[in-house]
Amino acid sequence: MDNEKTREELLKEKLFYKKENTFANADETYSKRVSDYAEGYKAFLDNAKTEREAVCESIKMLKNAGYTEYNLGDKIEKGGAYYFNNRGKSLYAFRIGEENPERGIRICAAHIDSPRLDLKQHPLYENEGLAYFKTHYYGGIRKYQWVTIPLALHGVVTLINGENVEITIGENENDPVFCITDLLPHLAKEQVSKPMGSVFTGEGMNLLIGSQPFGKCDEAVKLNVLSILNEKYGISENDFMSAELVALPAGKARDMGLDKSMIHAYGHDDKVCAYPALTSVIDCKDSEHTVMCILADKEEIGSDGVSGMKSSLMVDIINEIAVATGANASVVRANSMCLSADVNAGYDPMFPEVYEKRNSAIMNCGVVMSKYTGSGGKSSTSDASAEYVAYIRRIFQEEGVIWQTAELGKVDAGGGGTVAKYIANQNITTVDLGVPVLSMHAPYEVIAKNDLYETHKAFCAFCK
Repeated sequence: MDNEKTREELLKEKLFYKKENTFANADETYSKRVSDYAEGYKAFLDNAKTEREAVCESIKMLKNAGYTEYNLGDKIEKGGAYYFNNRGKSLYAFRIGEENPERGIRICAAHIDSPRLDLKQHPLYENEGLAYFKTHYYGGIRKYQWVTIPLALHGVVTLINGENVEITIGENENDPVFCITDLLPHLAKEQVSKPMGSVFTGEGMNLLIGSQPFGKCDEAVKLNVLSILNEKYGISENDFMSAELVALPAGKARDMGLDKSMIHAYGHDDKVCAYPALTSVIDCKDSEHTVMCILADKEEIGSDGVSGMKSSLMVDIINEIAVATGANASVVRANSMCLSADVNAGYDPMFPEVYEKRNSAIMNCGVVMSKYTGSGGKSSTSDASAEYVAYIRRIFQEEGVIWQTAELGKVDAGGGGTVAKYIANQNITTVDLGVPVLSMHAPYEVIAKNDLYETHKAFCAFCK
């Protein structure tokens, strides 16, 4: 009798909401699945630090799964699996289901760009025997976090003849790395008295790249750097004008914590959602629905441009699918549904003052649904309908997905946006879904492996 629950306890269980921790009922089988999936994700992260690299890695995965390259105007057949490589910087993968596309396409959309430091078009200069690259930061960064850490150089240089020269320096253990220098504390009395945001300026984020001269001429260190680059890659200073070179944190994704329950890495935002979005579309090959995965570029700077989510490409591809299957494109879009796959801020006990805990994402409590994002009075957001949220709730319950809801911090504390609004603007029902992240937009971010796996399960349930 002592173990029997009281009427109040039973009623609480029935009526109260409580976040479910993914470890609560985790068994050995679940832990093995989580671990195996995390290893695949870490390998993806290591090889996909830039959007160009992410496209290449994703195409490898799609080809292994039987997807074939598609170009606008190509033939599309029922049961066919295709990928569209958009200029090497964004990617669309889609499989045509047995169901009429007028019943709607299931779309998972993530972005594959991350905050970083882009090299300027005239980056190289010498000052007092030291050679530097000038940079222009990309996306929302806190500049002080990028100082003194080891940085690698990734990207392409397009020569005047159209040839692309790929460059990756700083990832192999025998490679050199680069850094932005800082003052020693002995001389930083004035510096430390400044507000955090003004200590480092955009023009001061310059990479130290060399100190050895080539002979005794003027700018001999700059000349030596160019000589090294020319010998290895065949480039000259003029070629920087047609280059896309970026500096980003060097090193591989690593397990974090004595229990290895987390992953510490660069680029979780948003590859931690892009990878599950892609694997779910690949894994759901038996779905009767037409499914699509969009890996977009430029989200961190507003989604503009030919590779951003604001471009007409998604609509163009949907129109192509409609024409090929004899469907009405407007009806296809109106009945389509999308999970805008982007991260949310994980609740950080070190900074409780900026979170409203009841409506924050807790690590290890599963994938996060954000009914709306934006800032202030829900400015610049797509606010999903109650009906759509209920639909997602139902399929998650049926498939045993562990999930939670969250906002991005306290009202008026800040905020942020995703690609959801651009997809919703095309008359496609959309809601945000993703992984909670600690230290978001820092050079190295943190996620929980269980949350990553539940995100994969969520996308699979949606596509199914």
